Amino acid sequence: MLNYHLESELSEQGFSAVCGVDEAGRGPLCGPVVAAACILPMGLVIEGLNDSKKLTAKKREALYDFICENAIAYCIAEASVEEIDSLNILEADLLAMRRAIDGLSVKADFALIDGNIARDFQIPARAVIKGDATSPSIAAASILAKVTRDRQCTELDRAYPQYGIAKHKGYGTKAHIEALRTYGPSPIHRKQFIRFLDREES
Repeated sequence: MLNYHLESELSEQGFSAVCGVDEAGRGPLCGPVVAAACILPMGLVIEGLNDSKKLTAKKREALYDFICENAIAYCIAEASVEEIDSLNILEADLLAMRRAIDGLSVKADFALIDGNIARDFQIPARAVIKGDATSPSIAAASILAKVTRDRQCTELDRAYPQYGIAKHKGYGTKAHIEALRTYGPSPIHRKQFIRFLDREES
């Protein structure tokens, strides 16, 4: 259940600008991984806020606008396909999160990170498993990251319509894999994620 328990606990410890951080696009075969960091006013009620994966696209878009208008600060950042291939997805994911935190217009002094890994951040950080269903700050960041990533997929679909990216958002669906076999990979595909094509050819 979403509540400000974690944020309040940290406030009592003396932290004044706690940001929630989440990512979108870790699993797809193409496109960048997107991360967002968000500092909310303590106790701000955001009607319908939830883990972004549990919301409709229309609801996410409405919440995106509300969060941008009401957050103390937010930043959306990414790590590129090239960075994903050179670093691996976990390291690229963490890089995008660091960039999001660093880009906040109000400097955060603590970060709540969705998931089970929080390392190499320049400010104190805590990993929160299922944080997007626990912390409003993380849930807000998940909305910002997910909406941004989905919008990117719409743009990628216009550039590479043969893959159907707007529909499957880059995930390894049967249709996406068949398109890869038919047309081959594009510059936006993650080489680390499509090695199965090389195995099929050998």
